[in-house]
Amino acid sequence: MNEQIQPATVRVFIALAPPDDAKQELAQALGPAYQAHPRMRWNRIEDWHITLAFLGEVPDSVVGLLSTPLARLAAARPPLTLELRGGGHFDERVLWSGIGGDLDELHQLATEVRGVIDDCGLPPSDRPFRPHLTLARARRDTPSCVVAAADGLAGFTGRPWQAGRLHLVASNFGRGPGPIRYRDVGAWDFSGRAEDTGPRHDGAEPPSGATR
Repeated sequence: MNEQIQPATVRVFIALAPPDDAKQELAQALGPAYQAHPRMRWNRIEDWHITLAFLGEVPDSVVGLLSTPLARLAAARPPLTLELRGGGHFDERVLWSGIGGDLDELHQLATEVRGVIDDCGLPPSDRPFRPHLTLARARRDTPSCVVAAADGLAGFTGRPWQAGRLHLVASNFGRGPGPIRYRDVGAWDFSGRAEDTGPRHDGAEPPSGATR
C-alpha cells in the first residue's frame, strides 16, 4: 500500500521582541510572583515577545514565501518606541504584561503584517490584535495564581525601548510534554529605507480588558 508523504510543517508567528534590559526589568518586578507561584508554566525570559500575527501550523515553504515581503515592510518602517506596562490575564489562565508607547504605530504595523499574510494567499489570522506580552499559563488546578500575579504587576511601568526588528518565529508548542521553545526563522531591521530589503536569518497588547 502506498503511503502519502506529508509535507514538513512549522508553527509560526510574526512578532516583536523587547531588548534584554527591558525584559530583566520586568523579570525583577515578577520576582515575588516567581516565588509565590512556582507551579505556573512560566515562559522563558529569552522567549518573551509581542505577537503581531499568528499563522499556526503551515508548510515549511511559507517561510520563504513571507521573507521578501516582510523584509520590505520592515525596511520601509522606522523603529517603534514601546514600553512594558502593567499586567492582566485572559480567562484566569494566561498572565500577560501590557504594552505602552507608540500604540497607534504598533496597531498599524500589525495591520500591515496581516496584509502581507493576506497578499501571500495565506489564511488570515483570526485573532484580534491585542498588544501584550505573554508571561505564563496556569495549570488546571491553579487559576488563582494568574489573578494574583496580574495584580502584582498593576503598578509596573518599564522604561521606554525601541523595537528595532521584525521577527518570524517558529515554536514547538503542542509538540510534546516539554517546555515551549521558540526560534527565529527570519528577522529584519526596521530602517525606514524601502530599498533595504535583504532578509537576515538567525538560528537561534494592553488588551482591551482583563479577560479575552
